[in-house]
Amino acid sequence: MKRTTTQQDLWEAPADMLHFETEWLAKGYSRIAGLDEAGRGPLAGPVVAAAVILPPGERYPGITDSKKLKPADRDKGYDLILEHALAFAVSEVSCEEIDELNILVASRKAMERAVRGLSLEPGFLLIDGIVPLESDIPQKCIKKGDQRSQSVAAASILAKVTRDRLLEAYHQQYPQYNFKKNKGYGTREHLEALKAHGVCPIHRRSFRGVKELLAPEMQSPPTDLYSQDRTP
Repeated sequence: MKRTTTQQDLWEAPADMLHFETEWLAKGYSRIAGLDEAGRGPLAGPVVAAAVILPPGERYPGITDSKKLKPADRDKGYDLILEHALAFAVSEVSCEEIDELNILVASRKAMERAVRGLSLEPGFLLIDGIVPLESDIPQKCIKKGDQRSQSVAAASILAKVTRDRLLEAYHQQYPQYNFKKNKGYGTREHLEALKAHGVCPIHRRSFRGVKELLAPEMQSPPTDLYSQDRTP
C-alpha cells in the first residue's frame, strides 16, 4: 500500500535543499555555514565534524545526506565541495577526549572547532541535530538537517569521507579489526576481533562492547550524557 504524504513528512524533508539557506539569506544573513558530524556510534576512532560555506543560491546535484550515498559518489561530492566551497574546515575529537567528555559533548566540541577553523567568519550556522553550539554566531538546529539543507549535507560528506579515510589508515596499523570495512562500528566481525585480540589504542573505552573487556582499573569512569561543560 502506497504511503500517503503527511504534513509531518513535509516538515521533516522539504523538497528544496536550499530552503533554510534561502530563508536566512532573505533575513539579511550572509556566509551561511552548514555543520554536521560523523562517527558518534562507532566503538573506535575519533568523531569528525565539518563546517562548509557554499556560494549563496548555487545548487549542487548529488550533495545530500552522506549516509545515502555510495562511497564513490561521496568521493565525487567531496571533491566538488572542495572545489566550490567559499570556505570549509574539518575537525576531530579523539577517542581519549570522547571517553573523558562523553560522545554528545565531544560531537558538539568537534563542530565548535570546525566553526573556528573556517577561513571566513560565518554569519549564520545551520546545524544538524537538536543541540545548539556554544557560539555567539546566530544559529538554527535542524532535525535530519543533512537531508534538508545542502550546506549541512555538504558538511556531512566532508566529515564522513574524512573519517572513513582515517579509519582506512588505522586499518594499516591494526588490520586484525578490519577497520577498512567496518569503520569502527560494532559489527559482529569487529566484536569477535575485540574478544580475540583485545582493545587497541583507538578504541573508545567508555563504550559498551569495549569497556567490558577491560580490567576494572583501566575502565573509563561513567560520564554524564547531559554534562553542561561546554568548554571548547
